[in-house]
Amino acid sequence: IKLVCTILVILGSIIPIIDAFGPNNNPTLSHTKIQQQRANHAKKEKLHSTAATSDDVESSSSSLSSSLTIISKTKVGPGSNGGYYHRIKHSSKSTGTDMTFGLFLPASHDSSSTSSSASTPIMFWLSGLTCDDTNFAQKAGPIAFQAANKEGIAIVMPDSSPRGADVADDDSYDLGQGAGFYVDATQEPYAKHYNMRSYVTEELPLLLREEFNNLGGGAKSICGHSMGGHGALSIAMDDPSSWASVSAFSPICNPTDSPWGEKAFTSYLGSVDAGKPFDATCILASRSTPLVEFDTILVDQGTDDEFLTEQLKPERLLEVADKCGQTIKVNMREGYDHSYYFIAAFIEDHVKFHAKRLHKMQRRKLLAAADDDVHGFSNTQGKPIQCKAMVARAPKEPMTEEDITVDPPKAGEVRVKVMANALCHTDIYTLEGSDPEGLFPCILGHEAGCIVESVGEGVTSVKTGDHVIPCYTPQCAEPDCVFCQSPKTNLCPKIRSTQGQGVMPDGTSRFHDKDGNSIYHFMGCSTMAEYTVLADISCAKISKEIALDKACLFGCGVSTGLGAVWNTCSVEQGSSVAVFGLGAVGLAVIQGAKMAGATKIIAVDLNPSKFDIAKELGATDFVNPNELNGKPVQQHIAGELTDWGVDYSFDCTGNVDVMRTALECAHRGWGESCVIGVAASGHEISTRPFQLVTGRVWRGTAFGGFKSRKDVPGLVQANLDGRLPIDHFITHRFNGVGETNAAVDALHSGCCLRAVGGMDQNDK
Repeated sequence: IKLVCTILVILGSIIPIIDAFGPNNNPTLSHTKIQQQRANHAKKEKLHSTAATSDDVESSSSSLSSSLTIISKTKVGPGSNGGYYHRIKHSSKSTGTDMTFGLFLPASHDSSSTSSSASTPIMFWLSGLTCDDTNFAQKAGPIAFQAANKEGIAIVMPDSSPRGADVADDDSYDLGQGAGFYVDATQEPYAKHYNMRSYVTEELPLLLREEFNNLGGGAKSICGHSMGGHGALSIAMDDPSSWASVSAFSPICNPTDSPWGEKAFTSYLGSVDAGKPFDATCILASRSTPLVEFDTILVDQGTDDEFLTEQLKPERLLEVADKCGQTIKVNMREGYDHSYYFIAAFIEDHVKFHAKRLHKMQRRKLLAAADDDVHGFSNTQGKPIQCKAMVARAPKEPMTEEDITVDPPKAGEVRVKVMANALCHTDIYTLEGSDPEGLFPCILGHEAGCIVESVGEGVTSVKTGDHVIPCYTPQCAEPDCVFCQSPKTNLCPKIRSTQGQGVMPDGTSRFHDKDGNSIYHFMGCSTMAEYTVLADISCAKISKEIALDKACLFGCGVSTGLGAVWNTCSVEQGSSVAVFGLGAVGLAVIQGAKMAGATKIIAVDLNPSKFDIAKELGATDFVNPNELNGKPVQQHIAGELTDWGVDYSFDCTGNVDVMRTALECAHRGWGESCVIGVAASGHEISTRPFQLVTGRVWRGTAFGGFKSRKDVPGLVQANLDGRLPIDHFITHRFNGVGETNAAVDALHSGCCLRAVGGMDQNDK
């Protein structure tokens, strides 16, 4: 009997289960044929259950509750190193029906341990229209399971809808049973059972943790195909902190503008508009900043997919992702269609993609658990904080270390613990009295890495424990802000007037000295203190994976130099570039120009000791104006080093005479010169109008044109990915607020690019 059953199971498994996207399947099959094949599949389930050995079922069920039934358990992979693929049925509270899901457990899964460190991370797979829990396992499982076993992760494969005789259905293949669309229905006759979003995001994860020894408790990720791709993207984007990563095959990217989605949202939710919160494109379109939880979202799409133009529309997703700074990698696979052959070809790439991020999240959670509230934020929230700060009492005088009070944040504000601060020349510029907006007494500092201690009323963009970089160029991202909505600028004026007055947006200060007197804020940041208060629109939320004493460099100088090249001037491959001033900003310009493909990069500085690092970063020619025997630098560059001048020049000195030199060495007819350095109060630039009449362009940049909250997280991620090294900018370190004056001395020495310090002397 067992032999006959086994043969029947083998034969049954090679009969294609109805799947609109499987090989040779027709998505317009009649309802009768669909129901017939569903019935055949149900019989096959029963037969497969009978064919499973009693030892398999008993051993699998021994640690499970009576509400779960193991339909089958199948060994996958060779010898003792293989994992097991299970089919499991249980009574679902979400759907009010029996639900069946597939579960692959790798050989490394420890069924006896419930600790977070030993829990197996899990990838959720969401299938497409007409699929059940078996399609993926049968058509892509042999490759996916082998890869998952190697990577030490589990895969769970829920059904695509509730099923049963009393479950509402529809005559068409794209609605009803097999087409749950991963939403919770609100409309009859579907509201009673069609709660697939709650099932996938709440009930099933909890069941796996409780019944399989904390399975997925350390980390979970999500992936899917077509309708399941829509589900994976929208679920992950709706709650990014719960998922390590997300990817998709041929997803319905903009379902509110897709026939499949329009039909599903209208039937399940009452209208197409009601589906917008579940549309990945709409979710990203509503954001002004990227989802920093996801370094990359992976999508694979076949070029010969018959549904590409009408239903899937990946270009819509890419368009809104670009606007909010979200990194999405879309691989257009030549010649592939919408079938499971396509999925099988690239599923190993997706398993590896998820495994890397699952294990990383698991490690991060373990560290976070060990350091839970290590800073004691729960004891300070809502209360004034007493801490140390460097106070600049007057221009041209050393700063003094003082005990100050930092008030709690008000509406729209964020209080942060400053973990690291980098000293910038702009701080010195103000301290020396050169800044026309300089106000005293104040707390300087604007390049920092911080942790959110508490947030004021109405703040939703960050929460306690988030890592942020304060940005002196805010980004309100409001629909009616013409500056934030324009791709031409990053100069949001939302809080410009109060920021220039040294106060918070409500016109008051959050800093008080020991006598109760107010202290001015600086550039909306004031990071030379152990704690500071920021406007929420000035906080760029970043990945927690980067060390904050590195991340702080993206708060001003490095970002400004890179952005001047990439955004303000858009330096092209093969361009020639001249850079005046080799401080941190100038060297960042050189690094950015090299990355942009510039082939001739001329470094100009009075200090030749800086030429070595300039060469390492990409400079090809070096000019010390003191060695030109009185010949103007612009004539040396436009005449000897080049025929007509450079395509792009950058002033990073703040000297108005150098600004003129930089313009006049730009190429006749099309040369562009960018002013980055800030000149002292009262200084003006000049040149002969003929320089502009003959085609040269004079530009300026602030923060390199980067939209702070949108773009800074991407710079951080580029560093984490190894594409944007910045360690070479840190030449000096100090510890504690009190050593800030020593950092100022280092910056004046001529050999310092960035002096970075931990602001809490107890955090070493």
